[in-house]
Amino acid sequence: MPAPHIRLAVDIGGTFVDAMELDTRTNQVRFRKASTTPARPWEGVLDAVTALGTDLSQVELFIHGTTLGLNAVLERRGGATGIITNEGFRDVFLLGRGNVPADHMYDFQYERPESLVKRRYTAGVTGRLDYQGRVVTELDPDSVRAAARTLVEEHGVGSIAVCFLHSFIDPSHERAAAALIREAYPQVSVSVSTDIVREHREYERTSTTVLEAYIRPIFERYVDELESGLADRGFAGRFLIMRSGGGSMTSTTAKKSPTHTVLSGPAGGIVGAAYLAGALGRDNLLTFDIGGTSLDACVIEAGSPVAAYEAQLEHFPLLIPTYDIRTIGAGGGSIAWLDRGLLKVGPQSAGADPGPVCYGRGGQRPTVTDASVVLGYVDPDRFLAGTMGLQAKAARAALDEQIATPLGLSPTAAAAGVYDVLLARTVGAVRQITVERGHDPRVFSLLAFGGAGPLLAPLLAREMGIREVVVPFAPSGFSAWGMLSADIVDDFSRTVLATLDADAPEGSVDLAALEAMFGEVEAEAVGSLVEQGVDAGSAVLERQLELRYLGQEHTLIVTVGAELDRDAIRDAFEQLHRTRYGHAMSNRLQILNLRVRGIGRTTRPELVRPPAGDGDPTRALLGHRDAFDFGTREVASFAVYDRAKLTPGDRFAGPALVDEGTSTTVVPSGQYVEVDPHGYLLVTLEEAK
Repeated sequence: MPAPHIRLAVDIGGTFVDAMELDTRTNQVRFRKASTTPARPWEGVLDAVTALGTDLSQVELFIHGTTLGLNAVLERRGGATGIITNEGFRDVFLLGRGNVPADHMYDFQYERPESLVKRRYTAGVTGRLDYQGRVVTELDPDSVRAAARTLVEEHGVGSIAVCFLHSFIDPSHERAAAALIREAYPQVSVSVSTDIVREHREYERTSTTVLEAYIRPIFERYVDELESGLADRGFAGRFLIMRSGGGSMTSTTAKKSPTHTVLSGPAGGIVGAAYLAGALGRDNLLTFDIGGTSLDACVIEAGSPVAAYEAQLEHFPLLIPTYDIRTIGAGGGSIAWLDRGLLKVGPQSAGADPGPVCYGRGGQRPTVTDASVVLGYVDPDRFLAGTMGLQAKAARAALDEQIATPLGLSPTAAAAGVYDVLLARTVGAVRQITVERGHDPRVFSLLAFGGAGPLLAPLLAREMGIREVVVPFAPSGFSAWGMLSADIVDDFSRTVLATLDADAPEGSVDLAALEAMFGEVEAEAVGSLVEQGVDAGSAVLERQLELRYLGQEHTLIVTVGAELDRDAIRDAFEQLHRTRYGHAMSNRLQILNLRVRGIGRTTRPELVRPPAGDGDPTRALLGHRDAFDFGTREVASFAVYDRAKLTPGDRFAGPALVDEGTSTTVVPSGQYVEVDPHGYLLVTLEEAK
C-alpha cells in the first residue's frame, strides 16, 4: 500500500460543509459539499468526507475550520459555567463595560443580551495580589474548596473559570486554585485565565476565560465525536484545527484552547488569500467571502492580512489573535423582510434547516438565494452540480407574496431590490475596513469566494470603483483550500506597561529585562510547537511590541528584530502611525504588551497552470438564459459558460454567467472577463487589451 499522500480540509458553514481533497503526488484537488447538520455538527463533516469518497487510510493530514464555539455562544448552547475570582470582585464579568455597541448608539431601549453566567454562579475567594504582583493576602485553600463545592454540588456547574486580579504578572494563585478544584472535582472542566492570555485588563481577561469555559465541554465533545468517526473510517493521520488568527493547531491543543477556534472558518479563506496575494503578484487584496449566513471581509495589505488582538462575541470581548474581519449577517440564506414598508435583508438567516424556500425543506421566508433564482442567476437544475434540484416556482411565490405584492412590485423587481439592499450593506462593511482606515479601495483587487461571493462581487466592484475582481477555482470551497496552506502557529503575550523613551521622568523600560521577557515567551512558544510535532530547530519566531502614545487608548503593533533599539522601534511606530492616521507626534511611547508568534512551516499546495487555449470561449458556451442585468436594470439574455471548459487567455464581455456547479459568477453588462494563466477569472470594468 502506498504511503499516505492525501490532505483533506473541511470547513463548516452555516448552510453547507465544504470538503477539499489535495493529492500531494499530482497536486490535483477535488471538492464536494454536504448540508450542515446543526444538531449533530460532526455528522455533516463526515457526510462531506463520504461525498468525496476519499480513502481515509491514505490521508496524511486532516485540517478543519469550524465556528462551533461561536455558534454555541450565539445560540446559548454552552454548559452551565461558574466563576471563581477574588473576594469582593465577583461582579467584574457581570458589570463589564458601560459602552453601548455602535449599531445601537441611538437605541434608548437597548438591553444587553443575557449574561453567560448567572450571578449565583460566581464566587469570591480569599487571596489577593497587588498591581505589581506582590502578595497582599495569601490564597486560602479552604476558601477555594468551599467556593468550588457551592458551584458544583449546589448549582451543578460543569465548567469553572478562574480569574484573579493581576494574575497576568504572577499566575501562581490561579494555578494553585485550579489544582485544588481539579483535585476535588476531576469531572469539572477548569479554565485558567493565565493559561489563555497573560495580559492586563481584568474584565477582558475574565470574559475570555468565561467564554472558553462556556464552550469547552461542547467543543471537546464535538472533536471527540469527529475523531472517533474519522478513525472508524480508517483515518490515522494528523488532525489539525484552524486558529482564528491564522495557522493551525493540533486537535489536542484545540481542546485545551477552544476560544482560539471561534473564527477559524473564515480564517481559512484569509490564509488562502494571503498565499494568493504573493503567488498572483497582487499585494493588496480585499477578501470577500459570502456563505450561507454571513459576509466576511478583510484587508490584505502588502501581502499580509491585517491582524487584531481582540475579538468580539456579541458584546463579550475575547483577547485572542484574530484577523481584522468585518462580518455582517448577509449571506445566501439571509432572509428578506419588510420593516414598516422598508425592505431589509438579514441578519436573520434560514440556515441549513429549513434553509431557503427553494430548497424545499420547509422554509417559508424568502432569502437571497431565492432572489438569485428569481433573477435567473442560479439554474435550479444545475445547483450543486445537479445533485440538488431547486424549487424555482416556490421561491418566486414566496418573494411575490411577502415582498413584491406589499411593495407594489413585480417579483423580479423585488428580487433586484433584495440585491440592492444587500449591496448597500456590503458597501458599508467594506468601507469600514478600507476608507475609514485610510485605504483607497480602488488600488485593491477584490478576491471573491464563498458560495455567494461571485454573485455579488462584480456589483460591489462597480459600486466602489474597485479595479478588478479575482474569482478562484471552486470559490465556494476556497476557505477549505486555504486551510491546506496553513502553518502550525501559536501566539503568546506578556503585559509590559512601561515607557520606551530613555529620558522618561518616571523611568523607561529596561531593554535587558525586555529581552529576557522575550526569551521566556519564545521558549514557551517553541515548547508549544514541539508538543504539536514541530522540530524545535525549524521553528520560526516573530517578535512584536504593542505600542501607543502615552495617554492614548488605542495601540499599534510593530514588528521588532532580534536586537532591541529604542530609536528603531520609535521610527517604526511613527511610520505606521503616519500611514494609519496621517500624522505622528513627539509624545512619549508606552509599551503595553510584547507578543511572540511561533510558526512551524508546512508545505503549501502549488498553484496549477493549465495549458493556454486559443482565446475563444465559445467552446465553454452552454447556451443563453434570461436574467436580470444590473448594468441596464432590465432582463437581458446572458451567455452561460461552463467554468471547467474555459482556458487561460479566454476573454468575453457581460452580460454573462460562469457556472461551475457549486457557484456562479455574475458579470453584468459593461464588465469584462479574462481567464488568467492559473485559470482564475478576472472581472474588470475595462476590457483587457
